[in-house]
Amino acid sequence: MSNESKHSKPNCPLIGTDGNIFNLVGIASRTLKRNGLSDEASEMTSKVFKSGSYEEALGIIGEYVNITSVDDPDEDMDLDMG
Repeated sequence: MSNESKHSKPNCPLIGTDGNIFNLVGIASRTLKRNGLSDEASEMTSKVFKSGSYEEALGIIGEYVNITSVDDPDEDMDLDMG
């Protein structure tokens, strides 16, 4: 199931936060849930914890959310036209 074909990915401020994978998954999961994507949050979390490396885990997170910086002022100013 392709997440990108069903929904646009929400912005998620991960750059500049604690890089611990548990922290990053938690932030990304909350972002997805806030955007009505609870099923995707569960799917992402499961895939991340089955992954074989930190880099693979980050790639999986990036499939579900747009990874942005905590310093990005437009993070929550997304103009949702759809």
